[in-house]
Amino acid sequence: MGILLDTCAFLWIIADAPELSQSARDIFKNSDSQVYLSAVSVWEISVKYGLGKLPLPDVPEVFIPEQRELHQIDSLALDEEPSLYLSHLPLIHRDPFDRMLICQAMKNDLVILTSDSLIKQYPINTAW
Repeated sequence: MGILLDTCAFLWIIADAPELSQSARDIFKNSDSQVYLSAVSVWEISVKYGLGKLPLPDVPEVFIPEQRELHQIDSLALDEEPSLYLSHLPLIHRDPFDRMLICQAMKNDLVILTSDSLIKQYPINTAW
C-alpha cells in the first residue's frame, strides 16, 4: 500500500507528537507500506518556516531530507498530471496545499494519512 503523508502527519511523526493517533502510528510503521512525503508538503513547510510560523531545529533544506531519511520516507515529486486534475476537484477544501495532495493521492493511487476532516470528504482513500 502506498501512503501519502499530509503535512501535519509528517510533522507529528517526526516529532513523535501526541496528536498522532495509535492507528496512524501503526499505519506508518507497517512494513508493507511505502510512505511518501510530497514536494507540496516540503513547499508548505518551507513557506511557513520562511514566514516564521513554523519553527524547525534547522533550515528546511537540511531538516526535511534528514527526517525523511531517518524515518524511511520517500519523496513524491509534483508532476503535470495531478496538477491538471486540480480544476476538476470539488471545492470542499480551500487550502491549496491540501488540494494538491488530494490530486496527487488520486492520480498516484495513494492513501492519504491525515486527520483533516475536509480531506476525508473527497472520494479518495484516507487513513487515520
